[in-house]
Amino acid sequence: MAVRAFRMNLNPGQTDEYRRRHDEIWPELEQALRDAGITDYRIFLDSESLALFAVMTHEHPHQLDQLPHLPVMQRWWRHMQSLMPSHPDASPISVDLQPVFSLNRD
Repeated sequence: MAVRAFRMNLNPGQTDEYRRRHDEIWPELEQALRDAGITDYRIFLDSESLALFAVMTHEHPHQLDQLPHLPVMQRWWRHMQSLMPSHPDASPISVDLQPVFSLNRD
């Protein structure tokens, strides 16, 4: 298993809607994420800065590079675009985070 972490941001006033949309994640999107090899995906919010911190655990090998090409992923990005800073293709602007510390039971 491998871990990827990244940061995104919310637009002001969009916290409740962002949470609602994720609470109602589309089953076909959830399946696409699982099919890509994701075994755990968590997003945390810093409500003061509106920064979102995502941590994703995935299998190796994985199919994460295929996700942006899937129609369901593109549709999700368009669905979320009004809530967060996005690229012209509607994908969220994100910054990969570098690991600096880990404490594991393993």
